[in-house]
Amino acid sequence: MTAAKVLVITGGGRGIGASVAKLAAAQGYRVAVNYLRDSKSADEVVRDIMGADGMAVAIAGDVSLEKDVIRLFDMATSQLGPITHVVNNAGLTGRSGRLDATDVSTLRTCIDLNVTGAMLVAREAVRRLAPRHGGTGGAIVNISSAAANLGSPGEYVWYAASKGAIDSFTIGLAKEVAGDNIRVNAVAPGMIETEIHELSTGDVARKERIRPMIPMVRIGEPEEVAAAVMFLLSEASSYTTGAILRVAGGR
Repeated sequence: MTAAKVLVITGGGRGIGASVAKLAAAQGYRVAVNYLRDSKSADEVVRDIMGADGMAVAIAGDVSLEKDVIRLFDMATSQLGPITHVVNNAGLTGRSGRLDATDVSTLRTCIDLNVTGAMLVAREAVRRLAPRHGGTGGAIVNISSAAANLGSPGEYVWYAASKGAIDSFTIGLAKEVAGDNIRVNAVAPGMIETEIHELSTGDVARKERIRPMIPMVRIGEPEEVAAAVMFLLSEASSYTTGAILRVAGGR
């Protein structure tokens, strides 16, 4: 009997995270949908999955806090079974602006969630997946950003820096745990049609301002990023680790 595929996805209630959760469920994964505050959106994702005969649970938690990350994995395991796959998606930008006009709380919140949080989630994943800890291996996909290379000047250089850290972390961790039968990769989305621009940056005109700079001259869809994530989670990418797959329309 084939073991169940159990996916934990952080920030899974909206945008890219919700699209990954739904696509994973459609492909037979049991899905733990983590969220911070928006229980309504996370519950809706779970209802959609269950309505399509999938299996999912919504689990609240702030992944920048170690205790919440441990609780997330414990609850996911108890309700869905042993974790086999993880998507490190939770993140934020903070309000758009220049660095010299940005307060320290914005910087700390961004780094705490985007970097420390991602590392805590990956650490807990390795503790569940590695054979030395009783696991059988698996796959981790980190969500980076095209901003890591573009730099995002005048918008949020701190966010770009946090995603540059994710790229480095992905490469290093992939090498560290390759012998544990754990693959670690990243997807770096460009401009995607999600609510992050309105809810996090406050820059409602950003999408249309950036559109002409994209070689494909269109905004990407969350489902296009989700497809890339699912490829890296799947056995179709069985010899791929430490890769950063850019999904940015050529930008």
